[in-house]
Order: sequence, then C-alpha cells, then structure tokens
Amino acid sequence: MPPIPAQPEGTRWLPATWGVCIVLLLASTLNYMDRQTLSVVKKEIQTDFRLQNEHYGNIELGFGLAFAAGALVFGYLADRVNVRWLYPIMIVLWSMAGAATAYSRSYEELLICRILLGFFEAAHWPCALRTTQRLLAPSERSFGNSILQSGASIGAVFTPLVMKVMLTNQVGWWRTPFLVIGSLGIVWLFAWFSISRRVDLTPERREPTQTDSFHWWSDSTFVRKFLLLVGVVVAINTAWQLYRAWLPAFLEEGRGYTKDQMFNFISIWYIGTDVGCILAGMATVWLHGKGQSVGRARRIVFTMCALSCATSIFIPWLPKGPLLLGVLLLIAGGLLGLFPCYYTWSQDLSRTHQGKVTGLLSTLGWLASSPVQKYNGRLADYHQKLVAAGQTPWIGPFDAGLAIAGCLPLIGAILMWIWWEGRVVPAERVVAE
Repeated sequence: MPPIPAQPEGTRWLPATWGVCIVLLLASTLNYMDRQTLSVVKKEIQTDFRLQNEHYGNIELGFGLAFAAGALVFGYLADRVNVRWLYPIMIVLWSMAGAATAYSRSYEELLICRILLGFFEAAHWPCALRTTQRLLAPSERSFGNSILQSGASIGAVFTPLVMKVMLTNQVGWWRTPFLVIGSLGIVWLFAWFSISRRVDLTPERREPTQTDSFHWWSDSTFVRKFLLLVGVVVAINTAWQLYRAWLPAFLEEGRGYTKDQMFNFISIWYIGTDVGCILAGMATVWLHGKGQSVGRARRIVFTMCALSCATSIFIPWLPKGPLLLGVLLLIAGGLLGLFPCYYTWSQDLSRTHQGKVTGLLSTLGWLASSPVQKYNGRLADYHQKLVAAGQTPWIGPFDAGLAIAGCLPLIGAILMWIWWEGRVVPAERVVAE
C-alpha cells in the first residue's frame, strides 16, 4: 500500500479539528490523574513504607529523570511515526504503570512503578503538540494548546474527588484509586480512534532542504530562540512541578488542614489552574484582535501570569485562612496560564522537527527541575528535626520551596522581553517566531 500523503497544516474542517483538541484534553486529564494520585496520598504512603520527605523527593526525582529520558525518545519518534498509533500505545503503557503502583510492597517497587510511569507519560506532550501543530493554523495554536493544557488541571481536579470517595479507615486504602484511575486509559482509546484520521497525522514527507536537515542547529536565530526556551521551560516546569508535588503536603502537614479539607481545596486549586489556562489562551487571541502582534500578545499574557505566580513570596507570612487560600488560587491561575504561550513558542521553532524540539526542551526542563524535589524534601526533613529538637522555625516546612518556586517564571518573562522578537514568520518558514 503506498504511503498516505500528509495534509498541509490547519486544513481539516473545523468541528473535527476542535473535536481532536477535546480528545487531547482528555489525554492530558488521564496524564495528570495518573501522575497526581501519589501526591494526595503522600502521608499514607510515607506511613505504610516508613519514608521521610527526602524519600518522597527521590520518588519525584526518579519520575522526573525518567520523564526526561522518555521525552527524548518519544520526541524523536513523534516526528517519524504516525502519532495516531504511537499516542494510544503509550497511553496504555503509562496506564498500566499507574495501576501497577497499587501492588507495590516496598519503597523500591514504588520507585520502579513511578519511573516507568514517568518514562511512558513523556510521550504525551510530543504527540499532543505534534497533533495541534498539524491540525491548527499558527493563529489558533495558543487557544488549542490552552484546551490541551487545561486537561492537566481537570485531571488534577478529579483525582482528589475520586480518592475522597474511596477514602476509608482501612490500612492500604490508597491502593484502590491507583487501579481505578489506571484503567481509564482503555476508555480513551475509543474516543481517539473514532475522531482522529491517519491522513491528518501522517508525518510530512518532502524533499529535505538545508534548514530541514540537522543544519538548522547551526542557524543563529534558531539557536538563540531555543536557548531562550530552555530558560523558560526550566523556570516554569520547576515552579509547576513543585506545586504539583508538595501543595497537598503544605496544606495538610504545613498548615494543619484535615485530609478532607485538603482534598476539597486541591480540587478547587486545580479548577483555578484550568481557568487561568483557558483565559491565557483567550487573552492572547483577544490582544491579537485588538491590534497587538501575535508575538507581543503572547509575551504580555505570559508576563501577567508570571506576576500572578510571584505572589507566592507572601506565603511564609500567611497563616491558615482565607487570605492564604486566595493567594494560592491566584498562583494557580498564573502557573498553568504560562504553558500555552510556551508551547506555542516551541511549535514555532520548527515544523518538521516539532517532536524533537518538544522532546529535547522537555528533557532539559525535567533534568533541571527534578533534583529540586529531592532537596525540597530534605529541607522539609531538616525543618522537622528542628521542631523535634525544641526549636521553632519562623516558617513552615514547605514554605520556602513554594515561595521561591512561584517567582521563577518572572525569569522566563524577562528573557522573552529582552531577546525574543515579536514578529511571526509565515508558516512555510521552518525557523519562525
């Protein structure tokens, strides 16, 4: 059978195009449900396996390093293999790894399950961004990526609600949610194959040019912009991953909220991230409609989100109460609103090498942010040792990490304003704004 030619970008009829975006949203939802399950039962797992905060940090470190390795592998494959098949295979594999966590009987087995989960979950972003790049025109991608990214917060909203329903007083109750959530990947397959078409996602086959080959690494514009995005992804990924992994512990152990209160607020917090994500995409479209260039609109939205995140600096001074929760919600909207802009910038770098660009940026982001998890756990353990010794630290065990993490996206905003040009190069160019 002769190969099916790829269609030009953004040529599919609109209802089906946005239908695929909704299915991608559901994939992001599953991705974060499988990922987030661990953090909301951190206390129970630590008790069952007699772990310290640094052990939990090591588990997050293992997940992150595996994600970094998977991003390289699947970033390469997403450019060469039809993602209509690659994507669902990886979702089944990460769902199996998530479900297998329920059968862990030791710290080592738990670590292995999370490493496998991280490796296979890394396929999600190269496949998803390759899909939106192929189906959406450049002016539509920020909003399309907002829909895609918002699935992360939806998944994180559902996770504590699902686990709250399963909460019991029995030892080891936390194992059942891993099985239930891990099984949902099979359901997603039906939606994906019913709406995606092979012709839409077939990798482009055309005669290579100098800029299409690996010579694009020597292009000064590409290199400059790639290095800028490295700084951006390190800043925003570190901030997001610290909040994802440690916010439940901050609320329950650091501020004294009950398990039930923590579950409720975590769901509300992730609703806030979803609202921020969608508003960021809509704001970019609105600013462009008001006469701002696409590049400038993205930078304005990114900066506003970064400033919202930077209110984290007040966390150490805020006691348990409405003001603290309000600041956390402000941070929530800003954190996830950063990502649609970043994803769109990464999509503009290369048309034919989108998977490799996404994979490499993801790898560098995770390699930089993952070790922070370990040291954040070590800092929390040190705080607890001080308390056990009769000393009274002026801040909580998780305050410093979250306060600093929220300020990191400002670094990315500064980089983009100083060195990223706002002009969008036409779609036929490989190296673009």
